[in-house]
Amino acid sequence: MSVAPVRSPSVLVTILAVVLFTLLCYTVIGLQMAVVPLFVREKLGFSSAMAGFAVSVQYLATFATRAGAGRRIDTIGPKRVVQVGLAAGVLSGLFLALAAEVTAMPFLALCLVVIGRIILGFAESWVATAAIVWNIRRVGVARTAQVISWNGVCSYGGIALGAPVATILYHSKSFPVLSGFFGVGIVSLLLMAVGLPLAARQPAVDPLPAVKQHSFLAILSRVMPYGLALAAGSIGFGAISALLALYFADQDWNGAAVGLALFGSVFVLTRFVFTKQIAKRGGMVVALVSLVIEALGLSVLAWGPSAFWANAGAALSGAGFSLLFPALGVGAVEQVGPENRGAAIGAFSVFLDIAIGVSGPLLGLVIPLWGYGVLFQITAVCCVLGAGLCLVLQHRQRGVTAGIS
Repeated sequence: MSVAPVRSPSVLVTILAVVLFTLLCYTVIGLQMAVVPLFVREKLGFSSAMAGFAVSVQYLATFATRAGAGRRIDTIGPKRVVQVGLAAGVLSGLFLALAAEVTAMPFLALCLVVIGRIILGFAESWVATAAIVWNIRRVGVARTAQVISWNGVCSYGGIALGAPVATILYHSKSFPVLSGFFGVGIVSLLLMAVGLPLAARQPAVDPLPAVKQHSFLAILSRVMPYGLALAAGSIGFGAISALLALYFADQDWNGAAVGLALFGSVFVLTRFVFTKQIAKRGGMVVALVSLVIEALGLSVLAWGPSAFWANAGAALSGAGFSLLFPALGVGAVEQVGPENRGAAIGAFSVFLDIAIGVSGPLLGLVIPLWGYGVLFQITAVCCVLGAGLCLVLQHRQRGVTAGIS
């Protein structure tokens, strides 16, 4: 049954009812992000590079499944795509719980972790991408920035919530079923399972008739300039998510989960306070300022002499990264018609997936050569390059506007 765009004061309630599934998915991502590298390195005895890969493989899987998610959204509707993604998330938690039970066979345990992470990457692409399109269809395209912003609030709010909870579970011995890495897997399973009946209760929207379906590569080329700027800022988040826990362990600091929680909390707060600046100042201006702030935060994280400064850098990085996706995403979505918006969101998100997916394992190779400080400074330089690209895009947009006028 098709649902007309909502034009009442219940718009926010309508949006929240769907982004709840994004919150559940990213809470699971936060749970795993905080402890997977520790489990792989400390419990299974593999290298820091392998620990980083175990985190980043999720984002590589997300990248590999974005195109399919976008097309499925446009053909079968976003509700069904969300439901499939949630079901996959249940399976991901099961594989992590199984890995905790076979630590005496490290290679088998690592394989189970990697499989679980790959399945979670599939779940992320289907749930998060479909939730955005589902909400745009329900509340109208004019509220695209609001929809994307709330989706991001739930994404990184979920990470901020999941990371400290995972740390408590991982080190706890009070409740055997919910303790250790096994407990993290079980909680991941349960959270995704909760979403399934809730999604079934939400009204669906019909797929749009295909007026002109463009190929995924054609859409990818249209959104590429915006996606490259997004990728430049996403590398820093990839490094933080995959390697922050190892960085703190290397420095004999406590509080890596606090750093992840601060990143997510400041991310959410920035979205609440400054999202309207996208419409007021323009997406390119907001993206430019965001990348400069993120570069500053990553530099503080790189060279801070204590856990306090590292956490401060993570928080500042969260503030900078917060508005990047909606600021650039509005421009990306405008490059295609309504019948291709699912594919456009998927194509735009691919750049985030690639950046996060490759940053963990590739930057992990920097650690034995130059250490964590250089690693995080490289990510700051990437943000500066992204800011330069935003200047080029802003100049191009002004030229187009002047030509039209």
